[in-house]
Amino acid sequence: MQNIPSVDLRDFLSDDPVRKQKFVNEIGQAYEEIGFVALKGHFLDDQLVENLYKEVRNFFNLPLETKDSYEVPGIGGQRGYVSFGKEHAKGRTEGDLKEFWHFGQYVDNDPVLEANYPANVEVKELPHFNTVGKETYQMLEKTGVYVLRALALFLGLDEFYFDKFVKNGNSILRPIHYPPIKDEPKNAVRAAAHGDINLITLLMGAQGKGLQVQNHNGEWIDAIAAEDELVINVGDMLSRHSNNRLKSTIHQVVNPPRELWGTSRYSIPFFMHPVSTMPLNCLENCIDENNPKLYEDITAGEFLHQRLVELGLIK
Repeated sequence: MQNIPSVDLRDFLSDDPVRKQKFVNEIGQAYEEIGFVALKGHFLDDQLVENLYKEVRNFFNLPLETKDSYEVPGIGGQRGYVSFGKEHAKGRTEGDLKEFWHFGQYVDNDPVLEANYPANVEVKELPHFNTVGKETYQMLEKTGVYVLRALALFLGLDEFYFDKFVKNGNSILRPIHYPPIKDEPKNAVRAAAHGDINLITLLMGAQGKGLQVQNHNGEWIDAIAAEDELVINVGDMLSRHSNNRLKSTIHQVVNPPRELWGTSRYSIPFFMHPVSTMPLNCLENCIDENNPKLYEDITAGEFLHQRLVELGLIK
């Protein structure tokens, strides 16, 4: 049933160095080969997940004019509501068949960064929406820190190499609603084929068919997780930083069979970004005569701006 490798974060968190190394090897090899894993043992409990989906459904069921009032102009969709069809994949003009919300970083003890990030948007109609969103954001961020520690070890770096870059990083939690499809889509899908911008993506809601991953042979395979698993993939920033040793895999969310057009789909990715000053220069220990340097030097902030323009979110 499951076409992507499954790993258990509890192996990495254990006091057993053999189990910890097993996790490092398993996740590193999966990211070298396909760029996706399903992860058990994360920090989201069942009640928090249930509460979040309830709040997300409540928000997307609000009247359109209410949702539109939470769309913030001039910030490239980085906080609040982004309306249906506004975002498209790089290289495409058709808008994806989705609407979504963005929760951003809750900055800890850094007034300069706090001034640079747009403020989170409070939904006054739903008193628990922002509280549940913040708790989910922080539990996914905590999970992501440990995944990056494992990948640092796999890449031959200090275990805590990424910590200073992701603390107060420009990460985004994005609850997505793919509404029922009412008419034959004209060359549009729920989310067209794309790679993610960031370091890693932690995805809630990949328990049913829809998300597909492209393997190295160009074949599309279903990425289906168990109920207690997150799907985690490498983004373009980490692929670039590792000189493509860790693969940022192209993926898409396809339209359901016609008999399921009348149903909504929800998924909730957490896009883990570093602070904008992080250099994404190819790591020296990922460059050799068989693997020459593939990318020019750039910071995370510069790279993000380029991609938001390509996605149509910044003009």
